[in-house]
Amino acid sequence: MFTTRALRQAAVHAERQPMIKFIGPRSIPSSIDHSPKPHPASPSGTLPEGFASADSSRHASFSSYRDHAQQHGPLQKTIRSGEAGIGGLSGAELGSVNAPKGVFFDISELPARFRRQPINLAEIEAVESGGAAVLG
Repeated sequence: MFTTRALRQAAVHAERQPMIKFIGPRSIPSSIDHSPKPHPASPSGTLPEGFASADSSRHASFSSYRDHAQQHGPLQKTIRSGEAGIGGLSGAELGSVNAPKGVFFDISELPARFRRQPINLAEIEAVESGGAAVLG
């Protein structure tokens, strides 16, 4: 009846020894070269032009590269007051919201050949029965 309570009390009083063994102190080895290198699977085997070159201070480190990289907008978290940031331009100044030719914002705008095919009753029955009703 009180097995769980007895086990908990025994566990509290027992000395716990972790199963993971760490080798050596927690320090970063100084022998590792941290200079930028191209990825081993890179098709060209070279870094992008101007990346970490001595004459170009544009991207001397990954953090400075990330500050200037864009993925659905700038990755920087601050908005400079001298530049037109969020809310700096009116909607009319930003341009048209219509999609360019060949770009679609919604599935319903796609041509008929790219839309989803309607599901027939036999498929619905096969899904609902888990495939048990389908004899093949």
